Amino acid sequence: MSGLPVLDAEDQRVLGSLMEKQTTVPASYPLTANALRTACNQTSNRDPVVDYDQGTVERVARSLRDRELLRVVWVDTGRRTLKYHQLLDERLELEPDERALLTVLLLRGAQAPGELRTRTERLHPFADRADVEACLRRMAARPEPLVRALERRAGQHDHRWIHLLGPLPEDVAPLAAPAVDRDAVIADGTDVRDTKVRTAYDTVATTYADKLVDELDRLPFETWLLDRVVAHAAGRPVVEVGSGPGHITAYLADHDADATGIDFAPEMVAEARRRFPDRNFEVGDLRRLGRPPTSSGWAAVLAWYSLIHLAASELPDAIAALVRPLDPGGWLVLGLHAGDQVRHVDEFQGHEVDLDYVLHDLAFVVGVLESAGLVDLEWYLRGPVAARQETTQRLYVVGRTPA
Repeated sequence: MSGLPVLDAEDQRVLGSLMEKQTTVPASYPLTANALRTACNQTSNRDPVVDYDQGTVERVARSLRDRELLRVVWVDTGRRTLKYHQLLDERLELEPDERALLTVLLLRGAQAPGELRTRTERLHPFADRADVEACLRRMAARPEPLVRALERRAGQHDHRWIHLLGPLPEDVAPLAAPAVDRDAVIADGTDVRDTKVRTAYDTVATTYADKLVDELDRLPFETWLLDRVVAHAAGRPVVEVGSGPGHITAYLADHDADATGIDFAPEMVAEARRRFPDRNFEVGDLRRLGRPPTSSGWAAVLAWYSLIHLAASELPDAIAALVRPLDPGGWLVLGLHAGDQVRHVDEFQGHEVDLDYVLHDLAFVVGVLESAGLVDLEWYLRGPVAARQETTQRLYVVGRTPA
């Protein structure tokens, strides 16, 4: 069954109450009709407080049963008793932390991360507010998002979050419209997009390399970051995925890193090999990154502007593929364009192309890395360099795997 269920206020209260009691009073679960009515009408941990009669609860339960969101079970305790069991968490394939947050959002409406952490204490042990925020971002990053942040109100320090399983309450300000559809780049399928990207970079390989070969001479921040990667790796294997003409990989290798460059455009790899014949370059896909042949894992993986053609929905799987072959304590380093746009170009380096560049959101990218298990995250946002005719902010994010 596809698509998110659409729940009205009564549906939300019944399912939220069942999800809560399933965790907090498992010995009494599933709930009888009377117990479910009592749970719905609680005056604590509910907003708004309601006063449903038995007929309302049973009517809503029948409707949810018909939509396969609730199951009626019979329990024999000397006499057969009808009880109710919710199926929403199975339908949505919720992790325990996601389940806890959705339960409280169903029962209390829009809330800030700090409020959610306090109100989910009996449902799931979040370590801190950042842990709550990471889970919310993961839920928002699904192909069909479950939650969304609301516009911050005057005087509020945090965004409130709301679930997307039903209409907004009247007292909630309208959600800001999505600034951009970052999944539009794969409207014709990922294979079509991949072919366009590969063809474009094969076409411009020589002129692109001519332009970028000495760019680091004018980028002090980027060289500082690359020098940190070299110091962290301490001679252990490092890989740049999407290495293009090879100048970043060559810089790492020139500074004593055991560096390999991988790119899925064969002409780019050929150009890198021609310009840096003593360095190691291979044709490969970052989404299927393997481990180094001489080690158990990479000390660092760099995706230096190699995720800029991926849709937002593709980032979680792509990041997971880059994290998987890292050694414990290994670094993932990303370079991206930041913003709320998808930019199309049909001319690049003097050649006709068909390319879309995706500008990604900082909070979303950080949330994806946190969800992939990375810790000690750092992120840097720098403005465009006018001398290079840059027109976008540049986002760099560093995270490491737990040691």
